[in-house]
Amino acid sequence: MRALSDITARATRRTSVTMPGISRGLGVVGVVLLVWAGPLQAAPEGQVTWAASVSIAPTWFDPAESPGIVTPFVYLFALHDALVRPMPGNSMAPSLAESWTVSKDGLIYEFVLRKGVLFHNGDSVTAEDVKFSFERYKGAAAKLLKDRVREIRVVDPLRVRFTLKEPWPDFMTFYATPATGAAWVVPKAYVQKVGDDGFKKAPVGAGPYRFVSFTPGVELVLEAHDRYWRKVPNVKRLVFRVITDEATRVAMLRKGETDYASNLLGPLAEDVKRTPGLRLAVVHIPATFWIDFAAEQWDPKSPWADRRVRLAAALAIDRKGISQAETLGFSKIASSIVPSTFDFYWTPPPYPYDPVQAKKLLTEAGYPHGFDAGDYSVDAAYASVGEAVSNYLRAVGIRTKVRPLERAAFIGQWREKKIRNILQGGAGGLGNAATRIENYMISRTAFVYGTYPEMEDLFVQQDREPDRKKREAILHQIQRIAYEKVMFAPIFELAFLVGVGPRVEEPALGLIDHFPTPAPWEDVRLKRQ
Repeated sequence: MRALSDITARATRRTSVTMPGISRGLGVVGVVLLVWAGPLQAAPEGQVTWAASVSIAPTWFDPAESPGIVTPFVYLFALHDALVRPMPGNSMAPSLAESWTVSKDGLIYEFVLRKGVLFHNGDSVTAEDVKFSFERYKGAAAKLLKDRVREIRVVDPLRVRFTLKEPWPDFMTFYATPATGAAWVVPKAYVQKVGDDGFKKAPVGAGPYRFVSFTPGVELVLEAHDRYWRKVPNVKRLVFRVITDEATRVAMLRKGETDYASNLLGPLAEDVKRTPGLRLAVVHIPATFWIDFAAEQWDPKSPWADRRVRLAAALAIDRKGISQAETLGFSKIASSIVPSTFDFYWTPPPYPYDPVQAKKLLTEAGYPHGFDAGDYSVDAAYASVGEAVSNYLRAVGIRTKVRPLERAAFIGQWREKKIRNILQGGAGGLGNAATRIENYMISRTAFVYGTYPEMEDLFVQQDREPDRKKREAILHQIQRIAYEKVMFAPIFELAFLVGVGPRVEEPALGLIDHFPTPAPWEDVRLKRQ
């Protein structure tokens, strides 16, 4: 039987690959076949190296700790599998579960697992593992999920039943998409044997690749799981090499020392685009960037407590200029932290680039000469974006100092609310407007320093509203309040630029809608020598 990547149709709606004088689609796959590839498929061979722009954190090997951003799913898609997850052409495809049903009253969700699916250690995937994985989950939206689930029960070894306390229209959005890691399944017996720390050191999953080794700050090595239920991976070994310097990633791509150079920005992306034999993939993902005023917005003594100051910051940014400089103009300017491709997105009026009005607002707020705003904390991988934003703020009188942090440290400090002054927020997790609002606007969640009571009341209302149009109206109202109060100063929706080397025939970029890296990893294919 032919492999999925050999028979899927191509489109150019969201992803393109450019070569000198050539443009061809990598886009969204139109069909999805969830089938066993069969014994006739060739054994996996060769090695693919991904040059990662950020250090790899061991917490990203454990789906239970998913923070609701897209980065951990780069590794989860290789190591693990979920009951339901995005696949080519289907944002909510059956995976470890071959099917599921929902009761007429919307209270019971029952999943039927596939027969014969194995973890890397040979243990069978069972309903008990599903129950265990959900109960140990403590990542993004964990409280929301567990507050809404009355009971999870093992019906038989291949059948698990969730009973909700009341109908919840977004159960599958929060459970079965990468908005959370709650549906990703780990082996109960193994985790209980080695403990949570032991699991991070040597994770065992049910995904297409098994763990071989991890050297912190250097590389992660995985090998093909030749009994993976969907298909045997084409490539035998995956190596995720940590190369935080962008120029070094490009140099390695030129020399053939890596097959992918991730997260390219500015001139180096242009350089790859012009280089014969290399390709530049442009993947549009739901990753929004914004100025987050953090605790400052809620401190009455801070300049940022004044809406006029926050609006001045929003008007000070030349979003189009930053997109052009950083991502060759491919990133879409934003007026919201909710991606424009999400369900229930409300289209806000755009913020113009208006430094004159920004200075006027600062004067009205009592800061005619501006003010010192302290640190501007950023994910180090996007420090250049932070520098550009900081320069625009400084031009109107808001003086900041860019403070780059490695991604794991940045996320950790943000979650623990240890970041002071302001920060450059960013999120690429999937879901819909409700999942993004829940993570960044509702006070019960990790990344939120404060919110408005009316927004929380509205969120509870939409959470229980079965009528889609009424839900949409409520979610639009929440987004409108955030916009009118200038809770954030949005920057852009990121276009993720990846350099692809000459050995790669099928890069698997853009096969799964909105995903920034190759996925499914088992579909990556090298050229025959």
